[in-house]
Amino acid sequence: MELGTIEQEIYVEASPEVVYEVVSSPDHLKHWWPDEAHYDPTPGSSGQIVFERDGGGAVVELTVVDAKPPSTFVFRWTHPAGETAAEGNSLLVTFDLAPSGSGTLLRMTETGFREMGWEVAVLEQQFAEHVEGWAYFLPRIVPYVATLVVRP
Repeated sequence: MELGTIEQEIYVEASPEVVYEVVSSPDHLKHWWPDEAHYDPTPGSSGQIVFERDGGGAVVELTVVDAKPPSTFVFRWTHPAGETAAEGNSLLVTFDLAPSGSGTLLRMTETGFREMGWEVAVLEQQFAEHVEGWAYFLPRIVPYVATLVVRP
């Protein structure tokens, strides 16, 4: 199994402009992914996302790398607090959005697992956890967006 890249695609029945806001804005993010999100969705901005589910209370660092509405939103995450996010200490997540029919094709790609320098067992565990996490959270965008979009 390739442990370097996670790719998932979903179709969302909304314009790329709406979907972009849902994957980039902290106010929207917390409705489908983390419990809290604190950052400015502009390149260079840093902040945190917080997962309180299961009583874990994990705080994860996040740095926005690129933001091109309504087509691309890129961030690095999982880097140690106080460190600048870079290849080798963080994972890179890219949301690419393209018009498709009356909605948007959303492709999420996460890379950087091999560059983290983890031992094989840790690499396998982290990769599997992220595959499972994205498989759970990404589809939650569809019903959330449905609450935002008014159809004639």
